[in-house]
Amino acid sequence: MAVDIPTVKKIASLARIAITEAEAARIAPELDNIMGWIEQLGEVDTTGVAPMTAVIPNHLRLRADVVNADPLTGGGIRDAVLANAPQAEHGFFTVPKVIE
Repeated sequence: MAVDIPTVKKIASLARIAITEAEAARIAPELDNIMGWIEQLGEVDTTGVAPMTAVIPNHLRLRADVVNADPLTGGGIRDAVLANAPQAEHGFFTVPKVIE
């Protein structure tokens, strides 16, 4: 795909970028080269290559999802917290409806 000056101007218009005729003429060959590199990437044989999201393996470190019952470090104090709420219902804070 050849990128010409009208195409560059259309892309700039869609991106809401103001460019001059000289800038469009300078950018057109650069975008054409980029499109060429993308076409080269499409020619690479990737059969048998698993998709990846990073170059190094990332493993999420998960902790057990348990409530800490120690009142000094958190958890197990729901009733004490809700005692400060202006309104509470069924063990939760009650807030006014914002969207009708």
